[in-house]
Amino acid sequence: MEALFLWLSGNIWLVSFKISIFAYLCFMKPERLLRAILPDVLIDNFDIVNFDKSADRFDIYLDEKKVQLKEDKSNPDIISYGFGEYRTIQDYPIRGRATYLHVRKRKWLDKSSNEIFSYDWDLSEFDGTRLNSEFVSFLKEGD
Repeated sequence: MEALFLWLSGNIWLVSFKISIFAYLCFMKPERLLRAILPDVLIDNFDIVNFDKSADRFDIYLDEKKVQLKEDKSNPDIISYGFGEYRTIQDYPIRGRATYLHVRKRKWLDKSSNEIFSYDWDLSEFDGTRLNSEFVSFLKEGD
């Protein structure tokens, strides 16, 4: 009888634990879930505009947010000027599926000089294990 009680109490604890984990995942904010899967630099600076899932891969489409750097905010000549082409970067697999990030950087126009440019990102603060080298080089390059 004592063994049955110990078995039941152990299984009840396990079921309770699984329900707690399920509830946490169901009710956590989507941004927190995305931050667990993708690097913070993506969540902070890009919007997810599309997502496709197939039997063997995930495709996540990201566009750079329409946010100017501090030094450009006060300059009325700097305006958003569309996007560059999507760049596809294979990221680390998620749940056994290949993961492809389709990322495009925003273009900006300086009306006073007619210069079109994109921001490059300082990635020195990020852990290199969370960003693959192809993605780092994409974020650092300007147009």
